[in-house]
Amino acid sequence: MKIALISPKGPLYRARGGIFKKSLRYQPLTLTTLAALIPPELEAQVSLYDEGIAPIPDTLDADIVGLTVITGTAPRAYELAAHFRAQGKTVVLGGPHVTLMPEEATGHADAICVGYAEDSWPELLRDHARGALKPTYYQQPDFSLDRSDMPFARRDLFDRGSFLTQAVFEATRSCAHDCEFCVAPAAWGRKQYQKPVDWVINDIRQFGQKQLIFVDLNLISDRQYARELFTRLIPLNVQWFGLSTVLLAHDRELMELVARSGCKGLLLGLETVTPGSLQDARKKFNDSVDFKQVAADLHHLGISVQGCFVFGLDHDTPDVFDTTVEFALDAGIDLPRFAVLTPFPGTPLHHRLAAQGRILTRDWSLYDGQHVVFQPQGMSVQELAIGHERAWKNVYRWSAIGRRLWTARNFKPLALTANLGYRFYAHNLHRFYTCDWPIQAMPPRTPGHVSASPQKVVCG
Repeated sequence: MKIALISPKGPLYRARGGIFKKSLRYQPLTLTTLAALIPPELEAQVSLYDEGIAPIPDTLDADIVGLTVITGTAPRAYELAAHFRAQGKTVVLGGPHVTLMPEEATGHADAICVGYAEDSWPELLRDHARGALKPTYYQQPDFSLDRSDMPFARRDLFDRGSFLTQAVFEATRSCAHDCEFCVAPAAWGRKQYQKPVDWVINDIRQFGQKQLIFVDLNLISDRQYARELFTRLIPLNVQWFGLSTVLLAHDRELMELVARSGCKGLLLGLETVTPGSLQDARKKFNDSVDFKQVAADLHHLGISVQGCFVFGLDHDTPDVFDTTVEFALDAGIDLPRFAVLTPFPGTPLHHRLAAQGRILTRDWSLYDGQHVVFQPQGMSVQELAIGHERAWKNVYRWSAIGRRLWTARNFKPLALTANLGYRFYAHNLHRFYTCDWPIQAMPPRTPGHVSASPQKVVCG
């Protein structure tokens, strides 16, 4: 059996004409994990293709083609699926968008996987081998990652030179919180799945790298598990980067353990500095933390902060962009990131905005966190689109970079390199984010904005 696994990309990151000539991403785990889960008895030959680093060949030497799909890449995934099905290939779709929109995805594939694939993907391949492929494969109700026999991801199947790093690891999946805009609880529920700490440590040891990235959505969700993992990392003498909620601020002992375990950077979902907007997002727990203080505490421990903010919540008004940028400068956020609120299908946010008649388009290629696809409440579509782009550019001015890193006392070459990458991104967004769909928007509130009549508008 010959298997080709594909990760399609949206227009911004696609290798042909994308914003970057070379991928500035870490190597994702999805395809390498799927490759590792192929049953050994099938003696399959497997090839991996990431469209973010190279074009997808027009023809593939494969019997079965599997594509992993997020909402922003769904149109491209369906295009590729149709192309390869026309060549007689068996096409399988899986991933978050397929789990959220199985009825839609079914029309574009010979089979789909709904939910996590540790059990369903091997079952699908065995069925295909005996000519008994079913149209849909589901995650089992008793699914668990707490098993020591799981294979390690086949990171070796990608060219290491195509990514910033291949040292990407996962200890847990999903998140216990229910933020309104988040795909995770909508697709997989709020239960956090945990891999055995021994297994995670052995994966790190066998790969042998000293700088790691954890892609877990919330590494500190289960404090007992987190303490065990961080304690076991200490003797490995590694440096790692990962994700956490700001609730880490309430446990100083755990924060210090995070630092001792080798953490050098955390991505924090700060989301908004607008009073009332955290309630909109069902992330009221962020209100219990002083963002500036938690950044200072992490900086004191030698941990950089990548602060993520979202624009377009119902309490946001046109002054949110400049206010957020000024906060990032004052707090010394090492690497700020901005996104436009996006009502991904299947999420409570999508259901609410659809019921209110505020969804402007269901062109999934625009659902990438950088386009405006809904009618904001406190500003016009144009104000949100233009303000978002302005925030990116202002926070990555040379003076802004210097001020943030000086406040953070972060003089490491990696911090400057990352800021330069985001500066390039910020100043090239307008070249790629153009909406061609008609926009009916509220009139601009301030002089100098574009007309609110239906037109093409630069987004992001």
